[in-house]
Amino acid sequence: MSRTTMTAAVFAAALVAGVAGRVAYADLSRGVISTFHGQLVVSKDELPEGKNDKESVSKIKAATLTTLEGAKNDDVTFWHFHYTAFLTKTGSAKLTLEFMKDGKLAANQQLDGIDPKSNVLTGDISINEDEGLSPGKTYTVQLVTTGDAVVAKATVTMK
Repeated sequence: MSRTTMTAAVFAAALVAGVAGRVAYADLSRGVISTFHGQLVVSKDELPEGKNDKESVSKIKAATLTTLEGAKNDDVTFWHFHYTAFLTKTGSAKLTLEFMKDGKLAANQQLDGIDPKSNVLTGDISINEDEGLSPGKTYTVQLVTTGDAVVAKATVTMK
């Protein structure tokens, strides 16, 4: 895929995903969920599955990203990624994905339509520099309830 085509694809994905992103629910075993409890796993695509829990955990760890490559479009860098949140607590129908830098909010996206009974949440996010992120910076990405409880988090560097 050429850089221009890739940039156009990322921009199109950003438009399709919108501010709220796509929310879905994962069907994973209790063992896998327990292993990643409280973590927000950032990946390029949906998480891979193994033949058993041990293999699934290994594949998920291998697919986990700590650096997100951005694509420029009209001098603005866009990042698109898949996430799987292994929630520490359920009960919220609305969550906010916050990008924190040095304890301060840099950007966020609202996630609506969440099944309050689900303890694993998956989706796709598109976000860009105009929303407050900067290339080369490392952020704590956390999923927060309306009561400000952090239910999953990760650390990622935007490239």
